[in-house]
Amino acid sequence: MKPLEVIPAIDLRGGYAVRLLQGDYAQETRYHDDPVALAQHWAQRGAPRLHLVDLDGARAGYPVQLELIRRVIRAVDIPVQVGGGVRSDDAVRMLLQAGADRVIVGTLAVDQPDAAEAIFRKYGAQVALALDVKSGRAATAGWQSVSATPYLQFAQEMARRGAQRIIFTQVERDGTLQGVAFEPLIDLLRAVSVPVIASGGVRDAGDLTALRALAQSTPLEGVIVGKALYEGALGDDCWQAFG
Repeated sequence: MKPLEVIPAIDLRGGYAVRLLQGDYAQETRYHDDPVALAQHWAQRGAPRLHLVDLDGARAGYPVQLELIRRVIRAVDIPVQVGGGVRSDDAVRMLLQAGADRVIVGTLAVDQPDAAEAIFRKYGAQVALALDVKSGRAATAGWQSVSATPYLQFAQEMARRGAQRIIFTQVERDGTLQGVAFEPLIDLLRAVSVPVIASGGVRDAGDLTALRALAQSTPLEGVIVGKALYEGALGDDCWQAFG
């Protein structure tokens, strides 16, 4: 059976590991005072990869917590994908130099598609597209704004422009523990042929089981887990059952 990569998320804000509800900065829960120790915990428990987001950077428009990101990456021996405020070639380059295995670009692709295409062509699989969807459209600027482009059209355009992987987050489900909304995900998987990583709303192992089944016949390759992991709805070695 094709494995499903289950990836723990570590969202950074003010030097702490936090989670937001539906991307709302006013609805923050702090889960750990030491993101480096948290990253080491997940790595030691067998996580295959980490998903690291600079929430301060997403708001500011450039990487804010670069030094902390560098420390996290150096502290673990598994690949780390990094996003949040990546809106220029310089930001991509800095994060790759910091040791990121993969850098995630979102707002730039919506606001400056030609610049995003140049980055996709230059860095190839080292850069992934963040497709953050709110009300059926791509959300930008730390999910504070919504574009006019329907998300499926946007995903297909970015794939044509060279995006080799899509990280698909359902903003309305993120941090809610309501379960994955499968219909929008399935529509995306039918619309593109590049690998897709799902995110947003994972509630329990039942969601992971259903996602692994979906992965058998689609480009789905992984899922990012956050609140379900931190709240104990998933065991802290859940990736071992699905990898």
